[in-house]
Amino acid sequence: MTSNVAIVILNYNGRHYLEKFLPTVLNHSEGYEIWVADNASTDHSLEWLASQYPSVKMLSISENKGYAGGYNRALSQIDAEYYVLLNSDIEVTPGWIEPVIAFMETDVNIAACQPKIRAYDLPTHFEYAGAAGGYMDYLGYPFCRGRIFDTREEDLGQYDDEIDVFWATGACLFVRSDAFHKANGFDERFFAHMEEIDLCWRLLDLGYRITFSGKSVVYHVGGGTLHKSNPQKTFLNYRNNLIMLFKNLPVGRRKKTLFFRLILDGISSARFVASGAWPDVFAIIRAHFAFYAMMPKLIKERHQTTYRAPLYYRSIVWEYFVLGKHRFSELTRILFPPKAPKS
Repeated sequence: MTSNVAIVILNYNGRHYLEKFLPTVLNHSEGYEIWVADNASTDHSLEWLASQYPSVKMLSISENKGYAGGYNRALSQIDAEYYVLLNSDIEVTPGWIEPVIAFMETDVNIAACQPKIRAYDLPTHFEYAGAAGGYMDYLGYPFCRGRIFDTREEDLGQYDDEIDVFWATGACLFVRSDAFHKANGFDERFFAHMEEIDLCWRLLDLGYRITFSGKSVVYHVGGGTLHKSNPQKTFLNYRNNLIMLFKNLPVGRRKKTLFFRLILDGISSARFVASGAWPDVFAIIRAHFAFYAMMPKLIKERHQTTYRAPLYYRSIVWEYFVLGKHRFSELTRILFPPKAPKS
């Protein structure tokens, strides 16, 4: 029998988060399948789970494949119409599932949707990872309604709508299973970070919609696996951003965009130098060389993206750091994503 909705929590040495947040997921998700897919943890997460919550279904992955590979392997074994990819460091709220599924049911072309993501440490404000729906500027810098770079807005009801966005956060991602598999899931080369933006971009290219529902709220701790100050996180973010741009931009825009990114990443490195964060400087350099090493294979894959993605056609870096526009409502112009053309 196929379950309509499967909640899938990917775990890697996150027993402390499971102990803290899994009871809330169980309390507020009655009637839904709950899975924990374990990415080769060494903290005895599965043994604890089996003894404490035998009703939760478990999958064991033989080695740590990161967010992308871990979810690909887990979701290939789970039969459901909708997957809910839920970070282990998220606290859900009563009725968090139904509004999102109800919205997705209004249109079979809605492939993915995210709820409102507030910060666990500051519940009145939005959280970095997704906030109220994601966008991206033409140079590949992602930002959100409610969060631009280090500025988080207070949630005053300004984003209680249900709209199309460019990307939905992987911290709490509702995704239609047939669309996920049609897009061949996550690109496992990403390992972690920005793989959900890459997936959403490809889903848009296939003709699907990516959406946000402000009728559902969850609270995210953030940095559960890699803290934002970790140089490895810097490496993955910079490398994966370049891979994503190369894969998804139309051929005619790749060279120009990557040239500007080289300059901007150099400026970003200078900011890390000024703050004495040398490990992050080396992480950015390493990220670029890792990307250049991958380019021959990426070129052979012959990506033929022609869809003109609904990007923000101004520089969010310029708007934020030079013009001082720190809130989404202050941005010069927002191009809301239209429905992508059918492939």
